[in-house]
Amino acid sequence: MSEPDGGPGPELWEIRLGIVATEAEMRRVSAAIESVLCPDPEHTPPCPIPWALGVRTGEDLDDGERAVYADVVEQHRIESGTAGEVPRG
Repeated sequence: MSEPDGGPGPELWEIRLGIVATEAEMRRVSAAIESVLCPDPEHTPPCPIPWALGVRTGEDLDDGERAVYADVVEQHRIESGTAGEVPRG
């Protein structure tokens, strides 16, 4: 599908974000993302940019998905001074 200016039209995208956080921190980050995508939750539908947000723990990821975040896990280990595995995943 093309836009009137000849550029490509909308398509489905997935933006991935991996964080090492407590559940409370994850909820704050999720709420912040939601407020960027929908700053007025009381507006009449539809949203100008349709979106969906899902959350999974590290335990829910398969080995390949988890490997995508290996650098984030390693960064957590270095910065937190923990030598062990990140909990729950």
